[in-house]
Amino acid sequence: MERENCWESKNCGRQPEGEQVEDLGVCPAARPSEYDGLHGGTYAGRFCWAVAGTFCGGEVQATFAKKLLSCLDCEFLKEVNKDEGGIFLLTPKRAKD
Repeated sequence: MERENCWESKNCGRQPEGEQVEDLGVCPAARPSEYDGLHGGTYAGRFCWAVAGTFCGGEVQATFAKKLLSCLDCEFLKEVNKDEGGIFLLTPKRAKD
């Protein structure tokens, strides 16, 4: 099954070489990070709700803590949850102490 990244699903244009990059920059979810490949996405493309600075609802979003409530209502997050079933990860894992 092919799984879309958030920028494909939302058509935001902030992926590398996207039509909104010049005005808004490349989305942090579309850049290499510690979330590469999570839930089968490219970079954090299927874990975008945990990445600050993503573009949703027509504006750049804030930190994970500030945007999580609105993300919980997002159809894309719900789709990833459904796709992943029992191995769905909602929050970033805490770094080992």
